[in-house]
Amino acid sequence: MSATLSPTNSPRVRRRGSTRRPRAVSHLPPFTQESHDAALYAIRHYLKGRTSYDTFPVSFRLIVLDSKLEVKKALQCLLLNGVVSAPLWNSEKSCFAGMFTVSDIIHLIQYYYKCSSYDAAAADVETFRLESLRDIERTLGVDPPPLLREHPSASLYDASKRLIQTHARRLPLLDNDTETGHEVIVSILTQYRLLKFISINCGKEIQQLHMPLRKLGIGTYVNPPPIPPDGEKPEGYNPFHPIATATLNTPVFDVVHMFSERGISAVPIIDEEGIVVNLYETVDVITLVRLGVYQSLDLTISEALNQRSPDFPGVVICTASDSLGTLMQLIKKRRVHRLVVVEGEEEERRGGKKGRLLGIITLSDVLRYLIGDVAIGEAYPESSTHTTETHHAPEPAASEPPAAPEPAAAEPAPAVEDAPPTEEAAPAADPPPEAPPAEETAPPPSEEQSEEKAAEEEPAPAPAEG
Repeated sequence: MSATLSPTNSPRVRRRGSTRRPRAVSHLPPFTQESHDAALYAIRHYLKGRTSYDTFPVSFRLIVLDSKLEVKKALQCLLLNGVVSAPLWNSEKSCFAGMFTVSDIIHLIQYYYKCSSYDAAAADVETFRLESLRDIERTLGVDPPPLLREHPSASLYDASKRLIQTHARRLPLLDNDTETGHEVIVSILTQYRLLKFISINCGKEIQQLHMPLRKLGIGTYVNPPPIPPDGEKPEGYNPFHPIATATLNTPVFDVVHMFSERGISAVPIIDEEGIVVNLYETVDVITLVRLGVYQSLDLTISEALNQRSPDFPGVVICTASDSLGTLMQLIKKRRVHRLVVVEGEEEERRGGKKGRLLGIITLSDVLRYLIGDVAIGEAYPESSTHTTETHHAPEPAASEPPAAPEPAAAEPAPAVEDAPPTEEAAPAADPPPEAPPAEETAPPPSEEQSEEKAAEEEPAPAPAEG
C-alpha cells in the first residue's frame, strides 16, 4: 500500500531560532608615527636582503641595439616593439655602451631646430649612428649621461641608492661571461619595477604607510614667488612655480624645450583657471616622430594630443591628503609613473578650486622617501661589483629600454632568459619574494611607460597577491 504525502499530512520540522553572535572587536593597532617609521625601517631592511635577481619576471626578453646602428633604424625598432628605450652594445669592444632613450630623441629634435637648413639636418639623420648622438649632445651643450651599471647580485637597497644618487630612472644590470670575460647585459632595473616589487612583497608594511603625501614631503608642490607690493606681476610670472605648465595652445616645441632644459619627462596641461586637463609626456614625442611630423613641431599641444594613441591610460591624479600606502597600492595594480596632485575638498573649503594643479609626484620622489637620505650626486664607491664610468667620446647614453629584432646589433649581448632561483638569493627564514609580472608590449607606453619600461618582456604569470 502506498501512501502519498500531501501538504496537509506532511510532518512539520521545528527549526531552532537563529542566534546572532556578537561581532569580534578589531584588534588592529592604531596608525601612529611610530608604526609608520617602523614600516619604513622594515622595507629598507627587506631590500638589503634581496638582490636585483629577485625582481626578474619568470620569463622575459631584452632587446639590445648595436651602437653602430643608424638612428632612424633604431627608432623604428623602438616603435615596432612598443618600447621607449634600449641598451646599447659596442660590438667592436664587446662591451655595454649605454642606453638609447627618449632623451636622445628630444635632443635630436632640438638639433633639427638649431640647424640652419632642415634639408641638411634630415640628410644627417639618415646617416647618423647611435654612437654619433654624443656629438649632438656636445653641439647642444648637454652634459653626457654617466655610463651606469650594477651587478644583478647587488642588493636592491644599493641599487636603489644608485638610482637616487644619479637621478637615473633605470639601471642596467651587467654580469661577466665566465669563459670570455666579456660583459653580458642581463636586464634593466627600473624605478617602476623596483617599487612594484616592494608593493607586492611588503604588503603588511605598506598598510602602515598611512601619513599624507604632502606632510611627508613627497613630490614637488606649487610655491609661487610673492607678488610685489604694487600688485603688478613681473613678466614671466608663473603662479604654479616651480612646476612647468602649458596650455592646449602652447606649441609642442616649447614643451620639448622644457623637457630638455629642466630634465623632466612630463608637463601638466592646464586651462585658464589652473584646472588640470591633460598631461604631455616625453613619450608623446615618439608618436609625432613615428608620424613624421618631428620637423614641424610648431603645432599646438591640442593638435599633438589628437595624434596620441587610443591606448593612452589617462592622467593619474591624487590629492595631497592621500596616503603613501594608497599610492603604493596603486603602483601594485597598474603601471603608474607619476601622479598629478590637484586641489581636493580640503583645499576647496579653504577657498581653493577642486581640480586645480597643486603639485606633481614622480617615482623618483617615492623611491627617495622609501630609501631615506641619500646624498644626490655623491660619488658612488668603486668595487668589484659597482662601476660608474663617465661617458667617453662616442659611447652611448643612459635612459630607457628596448628595440627590435631586425636591423639590430651585430653582436648583441646575450640576454638571460631564466633568472636564478630567487630562493637562493633570499635568506632561508623568509619566503621567496614575488617578482612583478612581466611587462606587456604595447604601443608607445605612457610615460615612461617611458619612465620605465627598460626591457620588453614576455608576459609571465601574475604573482599571487597577498
